[in-house]
Amino acid sequence: MRLLIAEDSPTLGRDLRDALVRDGHVVDVAVDGEQAMHFLAAYRYDVVTLDLMMPKVGGWAVLRWLHGRPERPRVLVLSARGQVEDRVDVINLGADDFMVKPFAYAELLARLHALMRRGDTSAVVLRAGALEVDPRARLARVGEVTLPLSPKEYALLDMLLTHRGRVLSRSALFEGLYDARSEASDKVIEVLISTLRTKLAQAGIHELIETRRGFGYVVAA
Repeated sequence: MRLLIAEDSPTLGRDLRDALVRDGHVVDVAVDGEQAMHFLAAYRYDVVTLDLMMPKVGGWAVLRWLHGRPERPRVLVLSARGQVEDRVDVINLGADDFMVKPFAYAELLARLHALMRRGDTSAVVLRAGALEVDPRARLARVGEVTLPLSPKEYALLDMLLTHRGRVLSRSALFEGLYDARSEASDKVIEVLISTLRTKLAQAGIHELIETRRGFGYVVAA
């Protein structure tokens, strides 16, 4: 999943990003509301943590801007203000959860994981012939054999199977696998496709991923 951490505390933003990246997610960090809106306009996110008291543009304004937008991400609001009225207001503006600062770091991570699971179809085991991809275990298997995939190879396979029958462009795959800080080129997708195909072939899975020249890659429905 792709997440945005909108937080002006460098320490909290860094710690959250590192923990979520270790969990296999793609994470961007915005240090103010203006940057958060820039990221939200440029990329599609699954979950956002939104500090209400940010410089330049506050979290309230970002939440209002998000309200009513198509394919809005799930939002966890963070605030030092814990009045009931504040909680009601942010929920009415479309927030999915609310936490009062200071909070336990472990609880914040638990709340984020709960939001990521809510309505998450990626929890369903994906299958293509003898290939099975288990998103909860983050493993790909052929029979009893677990494929030795790198995190990026696994994420690429998961994306292609999740959108089975849909052609995904190189840039769309890159956006789903790398955060905005990455200095890699989207040509890295060609390398990942090649190594993934090799590992699939070694496990007896051939021609699963089709190349549509000029368009991208697809796993046929």
